[in-house]
Formats: sequence, structure tokens, C-alpha cells
Amino acid sequence: MSLNTLPLLFVNLGGEMVYILDQRLRAQNISAEKARRVMHDIVGTMLNRRFMEELFKPQELYSKKAVRTVFDRLAHASIMRLNAASMDKLYDLMTMAFKYQVSLCLRPNDILLTTLNHLDAILKFVEGTTITSQVEYVYELLIETYGSLSDGDFHLIRQTILNFFQDMHIRVSIFLKDKVQNSNGRFVIPTNGQVPHKTEVPGTIKYFDEKGSPTYSESFTPGSHFNDVQLEGSYDLHGPRRTNLGTNMYSASRIETTVSPAKTVVHSSDLETSAPNPLAKAQLDLLSSLLSVEPRQSENKTEFRLNLFNTDEEEEEASAGCSKLSDEEGSLVITIDASKVQF
Repeated sequence: MSLNTLPLLFVNLGGEMVYILDQRLRAQNISAEKARRVMHDIVGTMLNRRFMEELFKPQELYSKKAVRTVFDRLAHASIMRLNAASMDKLYDLMTMAFKYQVSLCLRPNDILLTTLNHLDAILKFVEGTTITSQVEYVYELLIETYGSLSDGDFHLIRQTILNFFQDMHIRVSIFLKDKVQNSNGRFVIPTNGQVPHKTEVPGTIKYFDEKGSPTYSESFTPGSHFNDVQLEGSYDLHGPRRTNLGTNMYSASRIETTVSPAKTVVHSSDLETSAPNPLAKAQLDLLSSLLSVEPRQSENKTEFRLNLFNTDEEEEEASAGCSKLSDEEGSLVITIDASKVQF
């Protein structure tokens, strides 16, 4: 497990959350002033300087429960409110989008370029405000932390992220329509297209002599179409990333964000238990204190509810379905205490 995974996980999931909330705020015709306030409050809280400094310290990845709790708090850091079903849907969309992006990375350091794409978009949402300095500070932290990592380090980070998402197989309508996701929630990874930068296109066999010098070559048909990447993505603040991974897939012409949960295994380690892990509790306490998200009693008149579903009826049905599923699966969870080694 990499000790440098948490910041990348958090920033990328945060970027996806911003994309989804922006799309739903526009879809529900929320006033521009309120929408702008929501985006600024959430980004300002998410990229709090002290919070980022704690996040970038080398540490193990937080539990799924801890990560989910942080984004629950972030989503309610402004005047917007989500009910449980909409929050579930928001988090499902965030996680599946980033899982797909990590799965498509051609090279290990593409994860950093994906993160920078998310940060580029976040910066545009807060242009002209004091929050831009917070975003630029995160740029600095990212380049300082990851700019000189080896391919092996990035491979370990990618493996850690995919392990975190391992049992998440939520069907997303955009992915299903584009035929990049199967009905069981698993992704379809392409076997053609671009090859990694500084990698040769398949189709040539080269022969070398005993001294390592090339002697001759022959061509073959690889069976798929491949193209090479001429230029490498930039780590500069406003540089070209040369990849679409991490960009906004919720354009005005693609507003549907339906999710449909596939049958998955529920692990007791990721849920509330009768004897919660004290380390996880300490993590949540620290994150809560750093986020400092307090209920705003004086703003009740300006608060509004955001629906992540197409209609209120769909949201109510999802809420009822989640409650029923929790009741049915509650008796199937077996808690195993492995916190102490038994001899």
C-alpha cells in the first residue's frame, strides 16, 4: 500500500463531486447566485489549507467509511441539502467515474495528469475569488509531492486506489450507453487506440545481435488500430495535460446521471460495527475538526434541497429501496475482530 494515495483520491473524488453538483444545479434551475455560492463554499471548505497540509502527510489510506463521511460533510458545507438517497447516488457517481479513469490510465503518472485536470476545472469554478489561492496552493503540493515520483511509485498508488474501489460495481447510465460498462457493473477496457507516450506502436518485430545492435526488422498486422502520442502532458499550472481523463463528462447534452446498484458484497469492515475501529474514529474526529462544517441556523431561509434524481418520486423510491436493502443485509454481516493477533 502506498502512503501517498490519500491526496490523489480526495482531490479526484472532489473534482467529480463538483462536476455532478454543477450539472444538477443547472438541471434544477437553481439561481446563478445560489449555485455560485454552493460551489464556492464547497471548494473553499474542501481545499482548506490546513486540511490539505494534513491530507498530504504520508499516511495509510482512510477506510471507505471515513472517506464517505468526509464527502457527506463537504456536500453540506453550504446552503444546499441532500437527502440520504441523493447523497448515496452522488457518492456512487463520484467513485465509479474516478475508478473508470484510473482503469484507463495508459501510464502510471497519468493519475497525476488526471488529478490536474480535475484541479484545472475546480479553478475555473472559483475564478475571480480568494479561493483561487487555495487551489493554486494544492497545485504546489501536488507537484512537490508527486512531480518526481518514479513509475514504480505511481504503479503502487494506482494499485492502492483500485484496491479501495475493488468491490464497487455500480451501473452508471452514461457508461452503459457508451458501452464501456457491462450490466454487472464491470468496465470494458479498450484494447486499441493510443499507446503510452514514448511507446512504439505495435506491428514491428526487431532482431538484435549478441552485442545488442539491431540487425533487421519485420512487420506484422497487430489486429487493432493504434496511434502514438507525440507530446507529453504538462505539470505546469496552466499547461496542456494531453489527456481527457479527469475532464467533465456531464455536458449540457448529457444530463442523465442515473445509477443502478449491481449486486455487491457488503464488508463489515466498511460499515458501522458494535466495536468501531478506534483509528477510524480518530481519523473522522480529525477530519471533522479540520473541515469545521457547522449547521448554519441563521441560513434556514436560504437553504434549498438538491435532488440527484430526475423526479422526486424516483428519489423517494430510492430512499425506500435503500432502507429495505439495509434491513435485509443487516443480518448477513459478520463482524470479525482481527485487531489483535491471537497466538
